[in-house]
Amino acid sequence: MAKGRGSEGGLGKIVLGFVLALVVIALGAVVYFKWGSPPVATADKPFPFEKQIVSVPLGARIARQMKTPPFGTSEDVYEGGAKIYKADCAECHGTPGHDVPYAKYMYPVAPQLWKKHAKGGVVGVSDDEAGETYWKVANGIRLTGMPSYSHVLNDTQMWQVTLLLKNADQQLPDPVVKILTAQ
Repeated sequence: MAKGRGSEGGLGKIVLGFVLALVVIALGAVVYFKWGSPPVATADKPFPFEKQIVSVPLGARIARQMKTPPFGTSEDVYEGGAKIYKADCAECHGTPGHDVPYAKYMYPVAPQLWKKHAKGGVVGVSDDEAGETYWKVANGIRLTGMPSYSHVLNDTQMWQVTLLLKNADQQLPDPVVKILTAQ
């Protein structure tokens, strides 16, 4: 009998130790966030694995909810997308031949959607599926500064912008380029 009680007491000590460890960790986190120096400025180094922690669920959610375009591309679609892009997107994401200087100081950096990537030569998000870009336009991305446009633009307008960006690596019609580059 004494053996049984001793093992129960040992299990109780393990559970108590586990609970105390959780309390100490929680208190340490509270103290760190209240009086420490967590990364809150855009110039601060991110937490370890911060990008991975956010991108994994984002990618999974987009994959689950991705739609296909309800219409194809045409000069009218590109022109509509260019007008919307110029009014609502260019301020952070730039226009062809014109990067936004402060975008690189945002956290995370606002991608310049008319510029080739350093690796691979892909322009903006032209290598992403249209449904992925549409999802980001419609829903926004938390903690990035990318707002949701689902209450600002209608479905057709969001698809127009999406299809324009999907084809940013292609030669666009002159009227579209004029809309995008007009000062």
